[in-house]
Amino acid sequence: MIVVTGPRQTGKTTLVQQALEQTDIPSTYVRGDQPVPAGINKDSLWLEQIWKQARKDAEESEFGHLLVLDEIQRIREWSSAVKVLWDADRFHKRNLRVIILGSSPLMMQKGLSESMAGRFETIRLTQWSYPEMSEAFGFTLDQYFYFGGYPGAAPLIYRPERWQQYLQSAIIETNIERDIIERMEVRKPALLKQLFEIGSEFSAQIVSYRNLLGQLDDKGNVTTLASYLDLLGRAGLLAGLQKYAGNIVRVKRSEPKLLVLDSGLMTANCGYTFEQARADRSFWGHLVESAVGAHLCNSGLPNIKVYYWREPPHEVDFILQYGQRLLAIEVKSGRRKRNVSGLAKFKERFPSADTMIVGTGGVPFKEFLSIPAQHWFHGND
Repeated sequence: MIVVTGPRQTGKTTLVQQALEQTDIPSTYVRGDQPVPAGINKDSLWLEQIWKQARKDAEESEFGHLLVLDEIQRIREWSSAVKVLWDADRFHKRNLRVIILGSSPLMMQKGLSESMAGRFETIRLTQWSYPEMSEAFGFTLDQYFYFGGYPGAAPLIYRPERWQQYLQSAIIETNIERDIIERMEVRKPALLKQLFEIGSEFSAQIVSYRNLLGQLDDKGNVTTLASYLDLLGRAGLLAGLQKYAGNIVRVKRSEPKLLVLDSGLMTANCGYTFEQARADRSFWGHLVESAVGAHLCNSGLPNIKVYYWREPPHEVDFILQYGQRLLAIEVKSGRRKRNVSGLAKFKERFPSADTMIVGTGGVPFKEFLSIPAQHWFHGND
């Protein structure tokens, strides 16, 4: 069984539909959000009926059958039902292949961890990379920094108001309302929404929870903010990177470095046009750093962790940890003054670490954004 998951509007359905067009295996495609006749509930019994028909089709075909279940998180108790049905097919050696897609990462993670352990291979899609946006839509590097990697929004970039509206309604509001607030029992939805707004404004900056609380209208506490930031991160919207300290206890106590997981999430509400954003050196520097950080978070393997590091007055933008290996990365956009003394200080504290400059004076952005994070470790093996 293959599970395709990831944030909304990243091309999961399109990918599978294109794959179906290139295979000779007969298939059935069903969406969990498709309309059904009155009186029929989209629950485990409805799913079982569809699955049994696919079994029958598999028995009648010399090629077997392929069942695709899209938006499966909309089906109640889907994971328990799939577990029983899949195990029965494996026991009877039925030639039925299954692909599952879900656009709610939080609900997919919950369902997969509850019932599906050891039964699936995951294909995780994220927002598109710079090479993908460049090849598909002709994005320049600066356009990628500003507009980000949502393919559905790309045709709208020359109509800025429509582009902004698309990101706000189809991505930000839908993710927050449907995938987090409705399904994760958020007690203070206004607080979570405002946390995202402030977090996207201060992306690529280290902000204490105390300062965050001071800017929020709907007051919460540090524990609530940390849990909401975790939800936003797992939904593919906003992460809170922790400080690398070589000690897990100290890491968990650190102030978060806020980071949008696509730079378009930062510019959708910034109030700057493309030209105005480029003219503001400080804003553009944070935007470029956000794009680099999002690339690291989205392209790495699960066992590659992303942190930041700071021992005032020294700071390093990103720390990658892969097992016992460390890579310290400083981003230099050329738009704001930065020094690299933090790299030297980090190297002094952790002598086995490697260091890297990305941008001015180092690895060019085009090259860095074209290579998955794990390359910088495996390339030196």
